[in-house]
Amino acid sequence: MKVPDELLAQSDEGAAPRADHVAALRKFLGANRRLFVLTGAGISTRSGIPDYRDRDGGWKGATPIQHQAFVGQLSKRRRYWARSMAGWPAVARARPNAAHHALHRLGRAGHIGTLVTQNVDGLHQAAGNRGVIDLHGRLDRVVCLDCDTRLSRHRVQEMLIDHNAGWLHDSDAIRPDGDIELGDVDYERFVVPDCPVCGGILKPDVVFFGGAVPKKTVARAWTGLARAEAVLVVGSSLMVWSGFRFVREAAVRGLPIMAINHGRTRADDLITRKLDDDCAALLTDAIA
Repeated sequence: MKVPDELLAQSDEGAAPRADHVAALRKFLGANRRLFVLTGAGISTRSGIPDYRDRDGGWKGATPIQHQAFVGQLSKRRRYWARSMAGWPAVARARPNAAHHALHRLGRAGHIGTLVTQNVDGLHQAAGNRGVIDLHGRLDRVVCLDCDTRLSRHRVQEMLIDHNAGWLHDSDAIRPDGDIELGDVDYERFVVPDCPVCGGILKPDVVFFGGAVPKKTVARAWTGLARAEAVLVVGSSLMVWSGFRFVREAAVRGLPIMAINHGRTRADDLITRKLDDDCAALLTDAIA
């Protein structure tokens, strides 16, 4: 998504990070130049996109839609697209925060070899990062499961509105995948548009829970890890295997691992040091 420069320059306000955390992160960055950076939902919360989990790693709300349910059940697709149509405007308005910009500066300084994100919001790219590995895809793209036609999410939003003019709700109560609660509504009345090319099933170009990350994407990430001197995890509980596996392998290889995350992670016993702090404030101060 293209974002105006004046919006990219927005400031973030929050509690100051702990001084010892700033010092620790600076020391880590100074000792390890070629980083493998893995980011999660926690880096985008300051942009208005909530995360999935609480401090203990548990779900904050209902489990997101499963891949097989979306593909195999029209009722599930209706429910997903109705809620996504309502939630998409808020996701589209989201802008990079100080954490995204700090990583961009770190990358321009030559400290990041590979940037992998588990997020689907495209905010790293909006902040200026190039070569980002979108492990779980991008929410601003839609793909036809039958003919592989690619559409922008903005175009699909227009199609959804054309088919369901009375359904549009614009809400800030979004979830990381652009989903929102609509309450007690009759999803059977919702019309899901078909692929304009072949009439097939349209699906966001993201990896739903229960789906598989494309092999080429995983291979790029493994290549980046093989070249890394250390791993920096930002805003992820690492509860999902697709991201956790890279940290586990880094630990096997003896690489230093630092994580910035509020609360527990799945890799607490593997991480060299974890900083329980605000990632935007901490990254900004440490990199400055």
